[in-house]
Amino acid sequence: MVGKALRNFLNLEAASGILLVIAAVLAIICANSPLAPYYDKLLGITGELRIDEFSVAKPALLWINDLWMAIFFFLVGLELKRELVEGELSDRSRIILPVAGAIGGMLVPALIYVWFNSGDAVAMNGWAIPAATDIAFALGVLALLGSRVPLALKVFLVSLAIIDDIGAIIIIALFYSGQLSQISLVISAICLIALFVLNRRGVADIPTYIFVGGFLWLAVLKSGVHATLAGMVLAFFIPLRDPNNPEFSPVKHLEHSLHPIVAFFILPVFAFANAGVSLQGISLATLTESVPIGIASGLFIGKQLGIFLFCWLAVACGLTRLPEGIDWKSLYGAGILCGIGFTMSLFIGGLAFEQAGGGNMMDDRLGILTGSLLSGIFGYLYLRFVLPVEK
Repeated sequence: MVGKALRNFLNLEAASGILLVIAAVLAIICANSPLAPYYDKLLGITGELRIDEFSVAKPALLWINDLWMAIFFFLVGLELKRELVEGELSDRSRIILPVAGAIGGMLVPALIYVWFNSGDAVAMNGWAIPAATDIAFALGVLALLGSRVPLALKVFLVSLAIIDDIGAIIIIALFYSGQLSQISLVISAICLIALFVLNRRGVADIPTYIFVGGFLWLAVLKSGVHATLAGMVLAFFIPLRDPNNPEFSPVKHLEHSLHPIVAFFILPVFAFANAGVSLQGISLATLTESVPIGIASGLFIGKQLGIFLFCWLAVACGLTRLPEGIDWKSLYGAGILCGIGFTMSLFIGGLAFEQAGGGNMMDDRLGILTGSLLSGIFGYLYLRFVLPVEK
């Protein structure tokens, strides 16, 4: 029985997906109109956080990508912890299928991208871009199909996307971190020890965890490891239950509080800040260059093939079975929708090509928008055809 929390999650994510579309369209309009200079100036406004001699100064775009996305990953971590302890992912028989799908959905798109870009060392930095899935967009498309979509299919999609986000975090940590600062890493380790002690002693005071988490974020930011990782790590130390008040769950309370903020503010603002692609000079030849065609093919072709193939292998090997209410046709349709990379693909693309000098960032955005658009349109049409008609 899927609980009220999951139903609320699905409703929020579906509505957020529609808002993301609006934000992305507005960004493209701004980037291709007389508003373009103002759009660039807005994202370039510098904000500074200063504590005595210590300061962090960044343009608005990087504050959004480093701080606000850390809050997004914090929410993902909270959802993952709850799902692992008492949700859909707590049952081993249920977790194998989305894990298999997530692995295939990351591996095959990455291989397709590598196939297109193996001769270009700079372009190869973007190999992980098509490995990501945007759950808000995918659920937004599913919402257009109404009650025809079985709840089990939505649960599978959510589970796969959460595991996909874990994969993205691991990829960012291993491949998109900069030169490391030992002092900052030591401070990060001290913060982690403090969080561990708080958790083991049964402390359930949320402001205390957020206070230590703030120092953890600053330390990770200065360490060379991407700051968004601090959000995911902090989430795993938040207790699921308050020993002194069993009816209160700090994890669920934070989820409930943050979800609307992330869904209806942070992610749309991120989309507006990162989706502004200038279409000037773009032609069919531009789309067929190695970076955009590698990303678009990875998202649109690689995602659906990878997810379906690995899920089929997991079932064929007897490791798991299809959930009740899902058949192979509907699962394949979910795989197509997982090719909507958008938010996470834009995020990884920014990390990949910032390190390489930013020369391919427009090409990468073009590929992401193309692959995501194709996946959304074809995924919707395919599921509309194969799902049972409402009675």
